Amino acid sequence: MNIYTLHVGQGQFVVITGKSDAVIIDTLLPATLKEGETHVIGALAKILAGKKLVGVIVSGFDDDHFCDIGVKTVMNKYRPDWVMYPRTYKPTKAASACFKTIEDLCESKNLMKLSIDLKDEKDPRFYNNISHDFAFEVFSPHKDDMTSSNNSSIVCKVKETATGATYLITGDTEIPRWNKIVRLFKSKLKSDVMAAPHHGSKNGITADVMKYVSPETVIISAGVDNAYKHPNVEAIHVYKAHAPKVYSTNIPKGQSIHTVADGQTVKSNVYEG
Repeated sequence: MNIYTLHVGQGQFVVITGKSDAVIIDTLLPATLKEGETHVIGALAKILAGKKLVGVIVSGFDDDHFCDIGVKTVMNKYRPDWVMYPRTYKPTKAASACFKTIEDLCESKNLMKLSIDLKDEKDPRFYNNISHDFAFEVFSPHKDDMTSSNNSSIVCKVKETATGATYLITGDTEIPRWNKIVRLFKSKLKSDVMAAPHHGSKNGITADVMKYVSPETVIISAGVDNAYKHPNVEAIHVYKAHAPKVYSTNIPKGQSIHTVADGQTVKSNVYEG
């Protein structure tokens, strides 16, 4: 499993590739290219060469995760088979625009819509037939905990079927929702690589979460000198207390990170694009 966490400023754009398939998680495209930010279009051309983009996962509808221009660019150029997104979202201008984009694109391009809300036991948590290379296990959102757009985020483990390597998608999930997730799923959360929730915010992680995820590597997606001062120092301490390796896209002046997980080891390096 190859995980490309692209430096796009204060937001997220991740590409996962296997032997033949690829999946994109979130679609922020910077309005202007600042120093150190990856030129996403050029990076995608290299990363996706020889791969089939099978799906796009939208972890949340805030505009630092779901950029209208970004999703249209990805959908029109690479034509994935499906899009996964939270069923319920906090009504905002950005969310409404992006939700309409999903509906329009699904209709015009015959995309399969995977709308996620674990409101009862009949709602599927496992998606094992939407990729040749990857299986997906969903832990969130749940309608009872959709108290904010952040807590409506998708939490999903991606498993490469050939190697068993795993990557945990976390969106902007905050502690109140994590408490429920941990209570319900415990060690099922175990993953080799973890995307830091909410760009390394203090209210996105606890020692309990880290105990059960127990990742080898944590990757934080945050902008250089961002207004929110992500990642938070206390959050970094929590990550480093439980994970041998912690990387961030905003250090030193911004970097994209290429992580390779093979089910046995995890290695990360700066991705030059």
